[in-house]
Amino acid sequence: MKKHILVVPGDGIGQEVTAVGKKVVEKIAAKFGHEFTYDEALIGHVAIEATGDPLPAETLEKMRASDAVLFGAVGHPKYDNDPTAKVRPEQGLLKMRKELGLYANLRPIKLFDELLGASSIKPEILKGSDILFFRELTGDIYFGEKGRKNDGDTAYDIAEYSRYEVERIARKAFDAAMTRGKKVMSVDKANVLETSRLWRETVQKVAKEYPEVTVEHQFVDSAAMLLIKNPKQFDVVVTANLFGDILTDEASQIAGSMGMLASASVGDSTGVYEPIHGSAHDITGKGLANPMASILSAALMLDISFGLKAESEAIISAVEQTLKAGFRTGDIADASTPKDMILGTDAIGEEILKRI
Repeated sequence: MKKHILVVPGDGIGQEVTAVGKKVVEKIAAKFGHEFTYDEALIGHVAIEATGDPLPAETLEKMRASDAVLFGAVGHPKYDNDPTAKVRPEQGLLKMRKELGLYANLRPIKLFDELLGASSIKPEILKGSDILFFRELTGDIYFGEKGRKNDGDTAYDIAEYSRYEVERIARKAFDAAMTRGKKVMSVDKANVLETSRLWRETVQKVAKEYPEVTVEHQFVDSAAMLLIKNPKQFDVVVTANLFGDILTDEASQIAGSMGMLASASVGDSTGVYEPIHGSAHDITGKGLANPMASILSAALMLDISFGLKAESEAIISAVEQTLKAGFRTGDIADASTPKDMILGTDAIGEEILKRI
């Protein structure tokens, strides 16, 4: 198979973990006889510094011309501490999603048994958890009209959804449920929000096309509580952009760390594959970042965009074997982990490469 992959490291630890993810893809290509070509592009803070634009036209053009994008992270404390900044790294991320039509964000929350002790949740509650989130990615409050009025003393962000936007993400969730446990939980706030009432109404309509799938509706506050109380009851979850952003970060505790969670942002063209963690500038350049979310994102890329199931499973197996051997990064180590088994970004990557 011949494919062209665009590597977009972005900011902070995105550059460190994406380099390891790329090495894993290269190893897979060599082992299975594929021919992958690569290019790189800028986004986020590094793009602003170089061009003044968080998503340069050249980057967008390269994304459209690629078969898939292996992505890092965007963000910088400079902007976090300056709410008045007009140009921000996250604008590049949102524009990328809109321009590429990446309306479905898939976030698998799969717990490796070896990491039962890495979470703050009791192991007996966690064991067996396997959740697939579908987060709508190009609508909601992130993309609605926003601004200030009353001399800047009042701010507003408008949440907006169309029936079509809800239908297409719901169908992806129901299709996935048919290959799993045939259960969908739709999360909204229909007791308060009109957008959520449209959301629930539309999901109920789509559900009629999938009579084999059991559908449950939960308010977002209740779903947040249940994720911690009984994560094993979840199978496929579909929810709006804002709720999905928050719930999947909460669900990172099920997997032990955000450093273990991969994601796929897909639509009808080029898919983007990225870890869910941010740029983490507090550990940038220290070699401490966990690259496994980037590695597992590469596995998703091979499976979803390229249809290479065996290659994807080879990566997941190598990660699992590395964890079974006792190797950890700092974020998933516990008090019982020997110090010589706690490895940095590149070293844990090498252990995984050995096992592919």
